[in-house]
Amino acid sequence: MTATGAPAQEHLPHPLVVRTVALDDLPTRAGERPDPADLLDLLPADAPLAWVRRGDGLVAWGEAARVEVHGADRFAAAERAWREVVAHAIVRDEVRLPGTGPVAFASFAFDDDSDAGGVLVVPRVVVGRRDGRTWLTTLTDAARLGPAPRLADVAPARTAPRSPGEVTYGDGAVAAEDWTDVVARGVAAIRAGEVEKVVLARDVEARTERPLDVRWVLQRLADRYRSCWTFSVDGLVGATPELLVRSERGLVTSRVLAGTIRRTGDDDADMARAAILAHSSKDLEEHEYAVASVARALAPFCSSSNVPDVPFVLPLPNVLHLASDVTGVLGAPAGDGHPTSLALAAALHPTAAVCGTPTEAARRLIARVEGMDRARYAGPVGWLGADGDGEWGIALRSAQVDAQDPRRLRLFAGCGVVAASDPAAELAESRAKLEPMRFALGSD
Repeated sequence: MTATGAPAQEHLPHPLVVRTVALDDLPTRAGERPDPADLLDLLPADAPLAWVRRGDGLVAWGEAARVEVHGADRFAAAERAWREVVAHAIVRDEVRLPGTGPVAFASFAFDDDSDAGGVLVVPRVVVGRRDGRTWLTTLTDAARLGPAPRLADVAPARTAPRSPGEVTYGDGAVAAEDWTDVVARGVAAIRAGEVEKVVLARDVEARTERPLDVRWVLQRLADRYRSCWTFSVDGLVGATPELLVRSERGLVTSRVLAGTIRRTGDDDADMARAAILAHSSKDLEEHEYAVASVARALAPFCSSSNVPDVPFVLPLPNVLHLASDVTGVLGAPAGDGHPTSLALAAALHPTAAVCGTPTEAARRLIARVEGMDRARYAGPVGWLGADGDGEWGIALRSAQVDAQDPRRLRLFAGCGVVAASDPAAELAESRAKLEPMRFALGSD
């Protein structure tokens, strides 16, 4: 099913029949503690869909429907199509938790004018787990509800993920040695008063010896970056530490990351670096812009909110981040009810953490100096339920598999630039942010 704003109904000759049933919990690899691999082990090699963190989340496969959207209206067009799917679905949900019933996975381009647009996939089979409860959802075109589905009947044959073999790396749209000039142009624009902050990104091209088995990447990311949301949607794969928005039963949460320092691998040295980061005027300034942009975007939708005064330091295996969790309560429904999580994601995108301040001026500056199409890097990625609740991350620490050549990927990293930024230091930070995907493609 393809749409660029047209309703999805005409593309669905029959309503979807959706059945969610409880499962006995999956066997775990790590004894009593759930492991992300318990869910990821279920995935097929072909077009896996995933959103997992610390053993919980959703994995899915198959396509009951697919919506492709483009342009500035891409979020609204995807939501209209999803509403049509849900409106004509026959649903029996015996579990009733966030993520049960019909769900869609989606990712969207960073820029309105990108050819990458956006894609929303309604899978045939979903397996989810939350707080020790596991469920199975099937979506079929049958005209009536049949017997309760069994995982054994719908799970693909299990095969071990295959290593990509030798991986070689090359320059992307802008060579590394030239990217410092891109940052310098950004700093000059800030000092000239054009913007207060801008986020500049670069890409690196990777080529694998064998066609990429996305499951290999997912399992390595989920194992090493447990505090991140590991995702896979239509060839976009990664592990993001940044939750753009979670909407659940009227409560909204957004995790903001801005301000970064590389880890050394030595615990004592990293503790000292965390203290440096927490008191860095440059990084605190960058973080303040990002938090303020999220708070402003959520304010029209919330009756109350909590915006932390001071960030905390979030440790990841490769870097330390300044982080803040902004929370809110959605206001009283009006008209069609609360905004969906996708509508909230659209309102938040792009935050200062991936674009800059002021937003529109930063977007224009990025288009002028960055020298590449970000495609779906730094855009929203996540899932959406029938009630509109869902979770959306920012597609960071990610790569896009070439749809025509599964041996080719684009890896991305971006850095927040303010007046005090040093181009050489920003290049070093970008290299640190590329490490998760380089690790994921490795075989050590």
